[in-house]
Amino acid sequence: MGNSVFFFLNNVSIIVGWKKVGRKGVITVKDGKTLNNKLEIIEGMKFDRGYISLYFINTSKGQKCEFQDAYVLLSEKKISSVQSIVPALEIANAHRKPLVIIAEDVDGEALSTLVLNRLKVDLQVVAVKSPGFGDNRKNQLKDMAIATGGAVFGEEGLTLNLEDVQPHYLGQVGEGIVAKDDAMLLKGKSDKDQIEKRIQEIIEQLDITTSEYERKS
Repeated sequence: MGNSVFFFLNNVSIIVGWKKVGRKGVITVKDGKTLNNKLEIIEGMKFDRGYISLYFINTSKGQKCEFQDAYVLLSEKKISSVQSIVPALEIANAHRKPLVIIAEDVDGEALSTLVLNRLKVDLQVVAVKSPGFGDNRKNQLKDMAIATGGAVFGEEGLTLNLEDVQPHYLGQVGEGIVAKDDAMLLKGKSDKDQIEKRIQEIIEQLDITTSEYERKS
């Protein structure tokens, strides 16, 4: 979990922004509506996976998807059937919120249905493959769940089924940006205590890690 910085282009602002977020922060430049520079530090996550289909693009400002006040559906498993995604779509539609789906993969009838609804009824949705592999993927999905206040469907030890999704199982973000090769989840509706607990878990794991590969992955 890290910080993202949004500011209006100015060399001094870039230097200040870089110092504030550190080496692992993300710096993004946005067009402003005023003549003044603005530096805004936002908590969020960035990962190296983009949209599964170009048909999800919803803005003319580059090949990306931009959402405000969106739900986030997290799944450790592949999503292929229409029945698996309909309940989450109904919840998002009822609350008039976009839906960001992050799963091992989204294909078959599920993907076709999402794309068709995106094109025909302007459904605000995007499907993204979850980053990493194996335990690394599980850990990153867990981090996303904590950062957005949601749950991971298909997670080992849990009996959550996508067909039984309820609003409180979905994560929430104030802003989501998904490009071809990466995605950012910003302003997550997270529980600060859960974040601190997760940070301590990671620190403890690093303390007992002896494999250099695990430290870098």
